[in-house]
Amino acid sequence: MDRLRIDKWLWAARFYKTRTLASEEIVKGRVEVNGAEVKPAREVKVGDTVALRHGNVSRTVTVKGLSGTRGPAPTAQQLYEETADSVAARERAAEQRRIAPEPAHSIEQGRPTKRGRRDLDQVQRGWGDRWSASVDDKPDD
Repeated sequence: MDRLRIDKWLWAARFYKTRTLASEEIVKGRVEVNGAEVKPAREVKVGDTVALRHGNVSRTVTVKGLSGTRGPAPTAQQLYEETADSVAARERAAEQRRIAPEPAHSIEQGRPTKRGRRDLDQVQRGWGDRWSASVDDKPDD
């Protein structure tokens, strides 16, 4: 076997859980072979460079072997070799995610409590039909 469909290779190399998922990702344009977008039926051979995005993670791998069957993870890892640039980029991205602040911590106040909601309603009832804080009429003396 000197050539294999890209969707089948991605499945056998355990990048995607099913061939259907691999095909869908290819159709969405998240997989490139040798710098060009491909279709699921595109054949890959040993030595080809495959770039794929899986969620937030981008990987660039070189095809080292072909297998038409899905085997255990250690065997699947022998089918490819990740480039040094790709490993460094993944580690930088992981470090950025680790350092980045949690978005929920920037929220100072969440939903009001029952007491807070009652206080807000009480304040709003005092406005009546007015839509601004300015007083339109002078009070009668």
